[in-house]
Amino acid sequence: MSSRSQKDMSTNRYERQQCLPEIGVHGQQVFRTTKVLVVGAGGLGNGVLPYLVGAGLKHIVLVDPDVVSLSNLHRQVLYKESDVGFTKVECAKRELNALNHECYIETHFKRLTSANVAQLCDGIDLVLDCADNFAVSYVLSDYCLAHNVSLVSASVLGFEGYVGGFCGGKPSLRALFPELPQRAQNCSSAGIMGPVVGMLASVQAQYALNILLKLTPSPLGQLYSIDLRLLKHRSFRFDDAQEPPIDKCLSFIDVSAICRDDWVLDLRSLATTNSDDANAATSIRNKAVHHLSIDEFCKIRPTPKNQQNAVIVCKTGLTAWRAARLLQQYWSGDIRLIALGEDPL
Repeated sequence: MSSRSQKDMSTNRYERQQCLPEIGVHGQQVFRTTKVLVVGAGGLGNGVLPYLVGAGLKHIVLVDPDVVSLSNLHRQVLYKESDVGFTKVECAKRELNALNHECYIETHFKRLTSANVAQLCDGIDLVLDCADNFAVSYVLSDYCLAHNVSLVSASVLGFEGYVGGFCGGKPSLRALFPELPQRAQNCSSAGIMGPVVGMLASVQAQYALNILLKLTPSPLGQLYSIDLRLLKHRSFRFDDAQEPPIDKCLSFIDVSAICRDDWVLDLRSLATTNSDDANAATSIRNKAVHHLSIDEFCKIRPTPKNQQNAVIVCKTGLTAWRAARLLQQYWSGDIRLIALGEDPL
């Protein structure tokens, strides 16, 4: 194809959005020079990515540690039955390249952690949190707040969910959600509706495009939530939300950050092992580790030594957070959390 034909094709591709006064030639050039990080290639990522690629975003960095499973397909519409067992990032890249060859999709088949967040966010203009994972969301929010990077985070369960614009000069996720819920379900235990995911993903994609275009009012500092079981929605601004005190914040770290003298509490079951986390399991078990359930911890109330740092490990971060808040009631030392995925080791 000649260079002129390629230029005509590109012009025709985007003419319906370029005719909008909010976009025009300048807005399209913004998309062509933008580098966006999308964390999560599940349901939210499946809805977000085609709209970003369709809009002409030049460079998308996609991070996800999972493979396609049959139970994903009702809400993860980029994938096919033939994709089951293959990595989500590569399956998504294939479909997105077919949608728009002008966009470069950089893939990373890994879990985002505090150890690699800086590398993955290098040169990034905007971060989209599509992981729907407590630990990932807080790691991203902490990084984006510290480096003045805009973050669009979404979460969905059952018929409900929200999208919010954080950091980038506005309050962080911690300012709006300083505490995790005492108990929370996931998609496996509570179920999830595909169209609800798709709707929230579409809002998340539009939030991202509005931020890149610097439209006003800005999605940053705005939370939009829906309940499609009751057919309700609401939106509010949180521009004045206060960041929680540093000494009250619980941070998530990577397994590699555990020191030999740390007091390590592992709240996960030892009955089974996730092969993806085998190295992490070995790393932890080579150290002095207390293995307790959350109920045992609440009953025994074990205490680190005064000079130690406490590290509490669980699958999602939620149980570790609960244990950390209890430990803070009777011990004043430093506490860090680790989330090693949904499946127990």
